[in-house]
Amino acid sequence: MSEKNAKTWVLDPETEYRFELDPGVSLAITLVRGRAEVFGAELVQGKPYLFGSECKAAIFTWHVTGQPSTEYVSEETPMAAYGNLHIAFEQMRVRALAKLRGSPVPEGRSDFAAEPPRVLVLGPENSGKTTVCKILVNYAVRAGQGWSPLLANVDPNEARLDLSKTDRGGWGAPGALSAAAVHGPIPTCSPANPLGSAATSAPMTLASNAILPVVYWYGHADAKRNHLLMDRLIRNLGVNVQEKFDHNAEGQTAGIIVDTPSSFASGPGVNDHRQKLIRACIDAFKINTILVVGHEKLNVEMQRSFGSLVTVVKIPKSGGVVDLDSSYRERLHKYQLHAYMYGEVIHPPPGIKSATQGGETLTDLILSPSSTVINFSDLTIYRIGAETMAPSSALPVGAARVVSEMQPVLVDPSQPGSGLLNAVLAVLAPFNPDENERYDEEILDLTVVGFIVVTNLDVAHKKMTVLSPTQGSLAGKTAIVGSYEWQD
Repeated sequence: MSEKNAKTWVLDPETEYRFELDPGVSLAITLVRGRAEVFGAELVQGKPYLFGSECKAAIFTWHVTGQPSTEYVSEETPMAAYGNLHIAFEQMRVRALAKLRGSPVPEGRSDFAAEPPRVLVLGPENSGKTTVCKILVNYAVRAGQGWSPLLANVDPNEARLDLSKTDRGGWGAPGALSAAAVHGPIPTCSPANPLGSAATSAPMTLASNAILPVVYWYGHADAKRNHLLMDRLIRNLGVNVQEKFDHNAEGQTAGIIVDTPSSFASGPGVNDHRQKLIRACIDAFKINTILVVGHEKLNVEMQRSFGSLVTVVKIPKSGGVVDLDSSYRERLHKYQLHAYMYGEVIHPPPGIKSATQGGETLTDLILSPSSTVINFSDLTIYRIGAETMAPSSALPVGAARVVSEMQPVLVDPSQPGSGLLNAVLAVLAPFNPDENERYDEEILDLTVVGFIVVTNLDVAHKKMTVLSPTQGSLAGKTAIVGSYEWQD
């Protein structure tokens, strides 16, 4: 489509342009005049922004070049409600900072609350939870007060945060739980990197590379698969977040926003595993506000279960939220893992010569991954629990597991059925150098330093080929394999 065939949209206040892209289709959007934002991140006037990889988004006021499969203007948006939430959270931040600096309590306000917002976002599948988190974080960053709120993700079905590698940023991978302080607006250009673009080997001039999160590896898409492991990793993440806050007293006043899996919002009864995981989040991150996105029954349940501990607020679901099927989610995981290894460049529509991707120049987002042959003995690989594990309720009465859900099981690459070919491995940080601190499940408490994929197994010569975003020795390293696989 040539630039002369571009469409121009003029929108009234509080309306939004929504679009959905088909596979292989890109879209360029330029703000001609006025002000516009995409999920809370402000657009720069006159600069073309690219979107691709089946992106689904909503923007206010712009000039469009491209051919979405679906596009329309909606007057029914929840942005006013989200804006009011931001104002309430901003007031909490200001009060918390004032208390920290010893400012006097307002006269007649003995009940003056001064806690920063620590928010847990819950909602069913396809409710727009991640979008709500992104908007609230972006509004906080744009407030001009120097806030750097923490954004935590405990949904293993998505890759959302960049992964730290020494002094560089990198891509996250599906199956990870993570948290990071956000210093700049989070752009939206592709579902392969929903919290912005960064390149593993890119220079630090990239604004998005300033994100250096802490990451733990769960390794599966379904949060219900191993609830004990999920509970432990959530609490580990909470400990790391608290350590960050302890070292930066003023930084903690910006608060934290926690995104959750849809399985936290559905399930029978009130005493099942999901309730325990919600309680783990409340305890780990010291949550004081629960946002329930568009689900009346869940709102009532949260009020009944946790209303005495935290403030529970029901917020509207956007009418622009798209129902995502399993095939789309499978493609999304492939996009994310490909982007982790190779970066991602969205090719502009015909007629667009110069455009940015999430505000970054396109050449900065190309990676050259390293394919390396290593010995089986170079890398120690574990699987947490058995490869296939029935729920405890399915075991015979009185039966005990041979392998517990939390037990690290050594994987031998030379054995048939090791499950390592095309498997995604999380490479872990080193063990505690103090041998006196070593314990059986220590690897569960180690953070992730990077991800690799096993592309070939040579059993006869006891060697394997691994693909990684950057070069570096894996000798003496420890890794965990989950259930994710990827083929280039």
